[in-house]
This record gives sequence, C-alpha cells and structure tokens, in this order.
Amino acid sequence: QLQAFGGGLVQAGGSLRLSCAASGLTFSIHAAGWFRRAAGKEQEFVTGISRSGGTQYNTDSVKGRFTISRDNAKNTVYLQMNSLRPEDTALYYCAGARGHDVYTERRSYDYWGQGTQVTVSS
Repeated sequence: QLQAFGGGLVQAGGSLRLSCAASGLTFSIHAAGWFRRAAGKEQEFVTGISRSGGTQYNTDSVKGRFTISRDNAKNTVYLQMNSLRPEDTALYYCAGARGHDVYTERRSYDYWGQGTQVTVSS
C-alpha cells in the first residue's frame, strides 16, 4: 500500500528526494514517517510529519539537512535530503500511522513501504 522510490547513488554533499506514494490507502488521514536501516545496524527513525503536515520532527543527525513534506492531494509524502553524508547510506522506509500526531517509534506505525536504497559516496 505504500511504495517508496527515488533512492540512488550520490556523492557526499549532494541531494536526493524520496517519494512515498500510497495506493488503496488515504494517506491524508495518516501521520507519516521515514525510517532507515544501515548495514549491520538497527532500523532508526529519521523524520515524521503530522496528518495535517503542520508539524514535523527530525532526528538530530539530519536536522537542517532533511525535510519531510506531504501532498495530500497526491497521496504522497516526500523526503528531501540535502548535504548528504556517507553515514546517511541506508535502506530508507516510509511508513503510515493511524493518528494525527508525529510519531518516532516504529511500533506506532501501521503501514510500511518497501525500502529504497540510498548510497552516499565519499
């Protein structure tokens, strides 16, 4: 029901925009978030956005570089990633939660997309 795309290979300092499109699901009534899993590490929260889009929250390591946004008319959530670093290399997952707030815990999310790989070369 959620499909993430837009990943790829980029040099350090570059930018990528990930998209998460919902099908069979009205994304506008769900909060959304992005998580990532680097090789050999646990999955971690990256950023989240409220149902209305009025509130966003980023984990400290991406503050000032990543921006989450949503277009409810298109049933899509975006992750704009700027000033990418090699440590941002990971499989990125989008998720939807049946709620209106911003959620940072994996257990708060009800729907998950497949991951899209982001690789940042130094």
